[in-house]
Amino acid sequence: MTTVSRTFTVDASPGTVVPYLADFGNAEQWDPGTESCTRNDSGPVAVGANWHNTSKIAGITTELTYTLEQLAQDRIVLVGRNDTATSTETIEIAPHGAGSTITYTNDLEFKGAAKLAAPLGKLVFEKLGNDTEKQMTEVLNGLAR
Repeated sequence: MTTVSRTFTVDASPGTVVPYLADFGNAEQWDPGTESCTRNDSGPVAVGANWHNTSKIAGITTELTYTLEQLAQDRIVLVGRNDTATSTETIEIAPHGAGSTITYTNDLEFKGAAKLAAPLGKLVFEKLGNDTEKQMTEVLNGLAR
C-alpha cells in the first residue's frame, strides 16, 4: 500500500471546508490529478453518495467510482475503486483560529499486476501530495474570502 499524508492550515472555517470537500465533484478544483468528477446519483451529499472520477497521473488516465463512506464535522472518508486499485482519501478537519487545520491522507492499494507499480507509485504520489496540498490550500483559502 502507498500512503501519502499532508497536514496544513487554511483560512476557511470547518463549517465551510467540510461540506465543500464532502462533495467530491469539487475535486476538479482542488485535486491536480482530477480531469473530471461527476455525481452518479442525486440529492443531498450524504454517506453513500458516489461520483465517477477520471484522473490523469504521470500520463496515465484512470477511472474510479468514489463513494462517500464517512461524513462527520471533523472527518470525511471517500473511497475510489476500480479493477486495479482502491484509493481511500481521508480528510480530517480541526478548527485553527478562524480557519482550519486539514490532514489529508491518501491510501492507495494496487491490485493484481498493478502491484508491480507500487514502488514507482510512491514517488509519483509524493509529488502529487505536494501539488494537492498547494492547490487545496489555494482553493479553500479562496472560499474564506
